[in-house]
Amino acid sequence: MSLHDDAVLVLKAYEGQDELRQVYLDHLATHPDGMWKACADGHVTASALVIDPSRERVLLTLHKKLRMWLQMGGHCEPVDETLARAALREGTEESGIAGLALLAGGPVRLDRHHTPCAWHLDVQYAAVTPPGAVEAISDESLDLRWFPYTEVADVADDSVVRLLEATRARL
Repeated sequence: MSLHDDAVLVLKAYEGQDELRQVYLDHLATHPDGMWKACADGHVTASALVIDPSRERVLLTLHKKLRMWLQMGGHCEPVDETLARAALREGTEESGIAGLALLAGGPVRLDRHHTPCAWHLDVQYAAVTPPGAVEAISDESLDLRWFPYTEVADVADDSVVRLLEATRARL
């Protein structure tokens, strides 16, 4: 099965955000290359909100290009067999933490936003770190920092706040 096919199955099974979910499905139906950065009309991306094992804090990255505190995530790559694996790969690469475990139940939410390269149709997961994990800043980040849930709205935009709220509801 291709990553494109996996994305369609994941989105069809996703419950909630029906209008936005349909935008994603329509995009994939009309763009065979809709999973890849090369698709100028927009592309599906995958992200992961990284949570500590106590489930009291999230790890955010200060994105180098956007200069915003965000969850880990980005473009899908040919090595990604599934959207979940893409989110896990991005989470691992950008946090420096091996052994992340995605929350059960598939994506936590969807978020469509414009970036300098194109529209991102982000499929957002949440992942818990193993006990004792230590983060490491990647080349794509200016900083990594743990934030208590109560401080996220003070540093991040509404999309990250909504992702945290949806994640907390899943927990």
